[in-house]
Amino acid sequence: MQDLTMEAIADEMHTSRSSVSRLLSFARQSGLVTITIRSPDEAAPSLQNEINERFGIASQIVPVPGNASEIDRLERVALVAARTLDRFIDSSMTVGIAWGTTMSAVSRHLIPRKLHSVEIVQLNGAGNQYTTGVVYASELLRRFGEAFSAVTHEFPVPALFDEPHTRELMWRERSTKHILELQRHVDVAIFGLGAPFADVPSHVYSGGYLSAADYAAMDSENVVGDVATVFFREDGTWRDIPLNKRSSGPDVNLIKRIPRRVCIVAGRSKLHSLNGALNARLITDLVVDEATAFALLNEVAPPPRSTRRAARSGVTA
Repeated sequence: MQDLTMEAIADEMHTSRSSVSRLLSFARQSGLVTITIRSPDEAAPSLQNEINERFGIASQIVPVPGNASEIDRLERVALVAARTLDRFIDSSMTVGIAWGTTMSAVSRHLIPRKLHSVEIVQLNGAGNQYTTGVVYASELLRRFGEAFSAVTHEFPVPALFDEPHTRELMWRERSTKHILELQRHVDVAIFGLGAPFADVPSHVYSGGYLSAADYAAMDSENVVGDVATVFFREDGTWRDIPLNKRSSGPDVNLIKRIPRRVCIVAGRSKLHSLNGALNARLITDLVVDEATAFALLNEVAPPPRSTRRAARSGVTA
């Protein structure tokens, strides 16, 4: 903070320069000290301000070289997102986590913080006909739990039930009701976006969760993506999509009641999914790569003014 060199700090502390270096490394790894690098490119702040104004959200734009692979793009966005989550998560909070490819990448870059009374709850089940999904989802929750000194709550149900009636019966079970009650009191939700044709496949679309009939139904309903296996169209509508009656994810209106909803997106192939989530008012805070942010402003129609006013005021339909 005082802009001293390591030699000057070592002299002041009566220790060696190598000891100071080790202490600084420990401070960064433990989250006591963070380093923020701001891009000198003037386009990013301008782009960020325009997105914030148009969609009524707070955004962070991640510069990524144009020749970067989609895997590298995802890793860069995930790294920035992981470094900024400490702005949203604090002691005595309940945090909702949706599993997926993007969230797995974010979890690998989290910086530990010593917090207390934090609870992390899984927002949707991860099981399908091939796997319970417990190992996959629990590893993701474990990383978040360790990073924020939190108690984690898994949701060991299918991502999508075979029949809506099965879900209705399962939701009556006391063990399930406990998780659903935690979800209703989430302070911060953190999620990526699923997209059927993303360059880096979303786990729900590549992991055997959807049948050929499901894909046909999605196509007929013009589905562009999902949050926590709750599906929506690009105009933000979702209520009459039959697949949602079988989903274990929280109702869209429940998501919209969460005070802070942090969405992490990497890649232009998720552009229409991102636009749909914004039109559905599912997002309050966005971390996105620069190319996708630029495309969002220049290649899709802006949301209706009523949607933008509601997003800013936090009103839910």
